[in-house]
Amino acid sequence: MSVLEQIKSKAAKLHKTIVLCEGEDSRVVRAAQMATEEGIAKIVLLGDEASIRAANPQADLTGIQIVDQLTDSRLPSYRDKLVELRASKGMTHEQATELLKDGTYFGAMMLKFGDVDGLVSGACHSTANTLRPGLQIIKTAPGVSAVSSFNLMICPPQGNQYCPDGLVVFADCGLNPVYTAEGLADCAISTAQSAKNIAGIDPKVAMLSFSSKGSAKHDNVTLVQEATRIAKEKAPDLKLDGELQFDAAIVPSVGEMKAKGSPVAGHANVFIFPDLQAGNIGYKIAERLGGFMAVGPICQGFAKPLNDLSRGCKSEDIVAAVAITALQTQF
Repeated sequence: MSVLEQIKSKAAKLHKTIVLCEGEDSRVVRAAQMATEEGIAKIVLLGDEASIRAANPQADLTGIQIVDQLTDSRLPSYRDKLVELRASKGMTHEQATELLKDGTYFGAMMLKFGDVDGLVSGACHSTANTLRPGLQIIKTAPGVSAVSSFNLMICPPQGNQYCPDGLVVFADCGLNPVYTAEGLADCAISTAQSAKNIAGIDPKVAMLSFSSKGSAKHDNVTLVQEATRIAKEKAPDLKLDGELQFDAAIVPSVGEMKAKGSPVAGHANVFIFPDLQAGNIGYKIAERLGGFMAVGPICQGFAKPLNDLSRGCKSEDIVAAVAITALQTQF
């Protein structure tokens, strides 16, 4: 059984309800059908049912709950709650009514009220448009300073010599453009926990840089060094090391040469990029040139599971995100 099949199997046993907020996108409709047929989760699909059926005549929507956010009976209670949540920002009933016409805002209110267990959106909306309702309505989990994200990078069918677990984990590839040292350390710790909980791997975390163990001097290198120090202080039992160049992190012979004695170098399976530019470029290179399946970005740090999609995603990617979102309800 592949890594992704294992994730789907675990999710199916939980019988969670996940809302997909973009019924206007045929990829999302197809994913809703696939997730339902595979029994991964119960699916709520947002949009006008007649329009969805007209645009997707071949889709079998049996077992999928379709909710029109423009006419749903819960609108008044959702509107009042949204006004209450955003009172300090001067939210009016008129503004709340307008916001709830947006599927992701409506889905976030469903999640807030406990009408669903998790949310997936972003197939045809920007990350900002997807995460803004989460930050305003769901907010961060207790003790979490900021939301971050990770990608599960599933190895191609032919395998990869540097990928014995069948996948690796990249972060942050989709959310925070710039990190402080403490924020980067927190991202590393959260990603390691996600790798263990979701993928079932023993995390070995590499704090990536263009330098290995002081081979270069620059403020960007100092940031990663400081983040590594903080992460080790906060999570002393975590297998984590840095700063490491990518080859030193993943190739045993290079790791031995550039970071002799490191518990991680040459064997890393969780890679923390120093900023969003590097992370986003890195995962798309692995996906498009390396043949990896990129699942994510998967958010971590919200009080309830809420996840973004790449606008270039395929239906299979959405199904995987549904499965992971269901698993996140346990942690």
